[in-house]
Parts: sequence; structure tokens; C-alpha cells
Amino acid sequence: MSAVLKPVASDVPTSDELVARARAMIPWLREQADAVEKARQVPHATIRAFVDAGFFKILQPRRWGGWEMHPEVFWRVLMELGRGCCSSAWNMMILGVHQWEFGHLDPRAGDDVWGKDDTVIIASSYPPVGSVTRVEGGYVLDGRWPTSSGTDHGDWAFIGGLVRDDQDIPVDRYSFLVPRSDYEVIDDWYTFGLCGTGSKSLLIRKAFVPTHRCHSMVDYEHTDRGAMYYWPFSQIFFGSVSAVICGYGQGAIDLYTEQMKVRTATGTGLAVNQSPYVRDRLANAVVKVSSARARLFQMMADTTPQVQARQLLTLDDRVRHLAEIAHVGRNIEEAVLLLYKATGARGVYSSNPMQRVLRDTLVACNHITQNADDISGWLGSHMLGGELPPLTFGKPMAA
Repeated sequence: MSAVLKPVASDVPTSDELVARARAMIPWLREQADAVEKARQVPHATIRAFVDAGFFKILQPRRWGGWEMHPEVFWRVLMELGRGCCSSAWNMMILGVHQWEFGHLDPRAGDDVWGKDDTVIIASSYPPVGSVTRVEGGYVLDGRWPTSSGTDHGDWAFIGGLVRDDQDIPVDRYSFLVPRSDYEVIDDWYTFGLCGTGSKSLLIRKAFVPTHRCHSMVDYEHTDRGAMYYWPFSQIFFGSVSAVICGYGQGAIDLYTEQMKVRTATGTGLAVNQSPYVRDRLANAVVKVSSARARLFQMMADTTPQVQARQLLTLDDRVRHLAEIAHVGRNIEEAVLLLYKATGARGVYSSNPMQRVLRDTLVACNHITQNADDISGWLGSHMLGGELPPLTFGKPMAA
């Protein structure tokens, strides 16, 4: 599946320039965050601004006009956008990480999507809840897939599903690329947080997917790809979720600092920022957020030399990294709760954006990628010689 790469354009921005573009959007994103929540959808103008800023090209293979940059660049951008509007940043994370997935696909799939327009956006719903039937030349999908974030902006969607053997036993977990003409969007996203992500369901009825538009999400032995696509799928996708959640934590710190600098206590009239407890909560939240960020960056620093050398990561490392990624959600949730509790009665009003950041963070940290309990159990079991869950770190061993 070797791809012919386009030469790197001379006007490709640096990682710092891309991060600066994202940081400059924070005030604008904060201003529209309430409207995004009420609309239950990120405006098309916001997604277009992300496209124009080049954020969708960061992980896109050069073959289709992308910049094929290090995933850490994408994560740094997400960490800035998350400070402004949680839902908008979540859409950028989900819709933007799919460009990286094409590095794992037959190039014909990318040609199908980007052959005429390399800015086409792809949505997804990865839970393997529908039926997958193997047929000549591909597979047939049927069912209803939930939580397709930002799906209103996508012309295609990656759909998760289990491939089964003749005895109906799951033998692989696949991602299938489906055009919008093959699915119906069901508006069922009514939640108490991340309301603006528009994470609606997709209804698919007997849609055929050719073999070149699908790939295993767990088979890590396939190596015919560019160096930037040598990381495991789980590390990049799960890590991207954690990266944007780090942005939520920093956004809460921003708001808390602004509010506590000028707030006075109702009963005493004294400046709240003189309280040792207000200061203590802020400092502890800062450490939790910075520690979570540092863990993600350290993981990438540790694995980048292997990836650049086109070497596969060991199973030990892959299991540990997944646990490190999942604990980001726990750390950020703790940080935001620390800060929110100090806002007192002021924090419960819908006019105070702190309550929205809290709700958005709680919902984001309920994402399967942030399930620190189960994933920590996998790591502990693996270290003690136990088994790992099937179809998570690889295909099952042949009988």
C-alpha cells in the first residue's frame, strides 16, 4: 500500500504557527460557546475557519494535499481550541483525527474521498453495534450507530464493526468507510454536556463497503505505511481525545483566574483571591492539568524514535500508554471540579461559563477512551501475566 507522496508545499506553516492560529481563536470561540450549546451543533462557519486555518491538513497524508505532520502538532492545536469552546474543539478533534486514519487504508479509499476535493470532511461512529456481513468484494453493513460527533459536517463516515468467522465468533474489529448517501442522520443527541457536538446517530440499511474502504483497528502488524502512521490506532485516537480534554482543563483555569481576581466575598466584602483555599485549589488544578499534558507529550517523545525508524511498539508499551492516556480524563475532571466548587453559588447560573465547562468535561471524561478503571485493570493484569481483552491490542490467536 505504498503511496506516492506529493512534495511538501513551501508554504506549510510551522507547528508554532498553527498553535498560534488556534490560540488566536480562543476569544471568538468563547463568545459563541453558549450559542453553540443552544443550537446543539457547531456552526459550519466554525468548521470552515478550522479548514482555512489548516487544522485538517495536519494529519492528512501528503498524497492528498496534507502536511503529514507529527500528531503532537494536532494535539497542541486541540489543547488551545479546547480553552475556547469545548464542543467546537471536540468536533475538530473527531473530524480532524480521521485524516490520520487514511494512512492505514488502501490509497484507493483516499482517492475516493479526496480525488476531486482534498478538504472533504469525514465523520465517524466506531462502536461495533451494527451487523457486518462478509460478501464477495467487501462487506454489507446494517444497523444504527450512535454518537457520530460533528456528523452534520461530514460527507463520509468511518463505521466500526466486528468481523466474524463462520461460527459467528468475532475475529477482528474493522473500520468501514461509508459515503453519506449510504446513511441517514438521526437527531437524537440530547445531553447535559457537550450538547453542541451534534453527536447524532447514523442509520445504515444494507450498505455495501468494498474491501479497499476498510481496515483492521486492532491489527498492529501491518507496516506498509508512512512513518507518521506507525503508531497504533488506539494511541492516536485515544490520545487525541485526551488532548482536547486537557484544553477543557486549561479553559477552566482561565475562567477561574479571571473570576477570582475581581471577586469579593458576599459576607465580608474582602477580596476572594486572598483566601488560601482559593489559591490552593487553583495551584492544584494547574498541576493536575500540566501533569496530564506532560504525560501525553512524554509518551510521544518516547515513541517517536521508534516510529520514525518504522519499528512497531511493543505490546508492553501499548498497554501502558493506553492507561496513561485514560488517566488524563480523570486528572482533568478532578481539576475542573476543584475549581468549580470554589465558585460557590455564582457557579450554578447558566450565565457563568464555568458550569458549562464542568458539564462538558464530565461528559467528555465519560468517553470510552477515558475509562481509567477498566484500562488500568488491563495494565495491571498484563503486568501480572494475565490476559488482555479480546480485539483490543490485536486479533485473537488462531485456534
